[in-house]
Amino acid sequence: MGQKKRRSSKIGLPPGALVHMGEQRLDHPRIELIEYGPDNVREARLDTLAADRGTAPPPVTWLNVHGLHEPELLAEIGRRFKLHPLVLEDILNTDQRPKVEDYGDYLFLVAHFFSYDAATMTLSSDQVSMVIGSNFVLTFQERPTGNFNPIRERIRQDRAQMRRQGADYLAYCLLDTIVDRYFAVLEAIGERAEELEELLLDKAGRHVLENLHHLKREALALRRAVWPLREVINALTREHVFFKPETQPYLRDIYDHTVHVIESLEAIRDLIAGLLDIYLSTVSNRVNQEVRVLTVIALIFLPSTLLAGIFGMNFKSMPLIDNPSGFVVVIGLMLGVATTLGIIFWRRKWLG
Repeated sequence: MGQKKRRSSKIGLPPGALVHMGEQRLDHPRIELIEYGPDNVREARLDTLAADRGTAPPPVTWLNVHGLHEPELLAEIGRRFKLHPLVLEDILNTDQRPKVEDYGDYLFLVAHFFSYDAATMTLSSDQVSMVIGSNFVLTFQERPTGNFNPIRERIRQDRAQMRRQGADYLAYCLLDTIVDRYFAVLEAIGERAEELEELLLDKAGRHVLENLHHLKREALALRRAVWPLREVINALTREHVFFKPETQPYLRDIYDHTVHVIESLEAIRDLIAGLLDIYLSTVSNRVNQEVRVLTVIALIFLPSTLLAGIFGMNFKSMPLIDNPSGFVVVIGLMLGVATTLGIIFWRRKWLG
């Protein structure tokens, strides 16, 4: 595994220069090829595209690449499928925002997979770049995630609907899987927010505040990815060249799911904001209670302090100054006043 490369390393390079931007997550890239039609399926794992011995072009070709740290491999794929250099540059840049671009013969699309670890409250992201042609789909991922495995299983089935559909339907299935992952992440974040709400109502410690701020940052990162994705899906619903009319309803269904994700995410963000307000109110009330108790204690002993100050004056003639029981009388007076004030404050529930 290598160190993450930054954008500053591309300063001065011409447009379309193939430089990997991001973290190397695999030792060696992996190429998976699936070619299928209504009657057959062919799968292969390749080291290079030159190892592919396919002859007749299949109805649908799905080429998936794991590991984006070798520009030479991307250049070979670009020559094979006649991809624009800017497309290859964007594929190698793993911090792209979701977008879709029309290059005439194909569409280039960028999206993100998200996964949430509830134990560490960590949100991880994996970029997925997709090239959609008339009879092929290319997907590029940073590492294997297993998210597309159900689609592979559906292709392997003899009577699967996918085997009778084109590349546009395969692209729909991939996008649907990406959007479905957002629901799983939202459920995990929502459950964590509810747990923090219970902890907050029970005992608002500083660790709860730290967890709330952390959860707020994760929700914001998710929001930054979902909003552009909605625009991507909306643009695809208006694309009639690569997506057949019978596939359009499926795309509109994905768009509805994306809107649902955004609405759920906004509800979670409102919940987190409300929890932060509750925390601040709880801390403020706790401080007010402590200040009130200290104030009550000061008021209880204030008369005693006043009496002590009066009888501490240096005068020759003062009440009880020559009385042998003067000290006991003054102490009793102090205790009586303090006890009376304490009972009054206790009945008004000012002591806690």
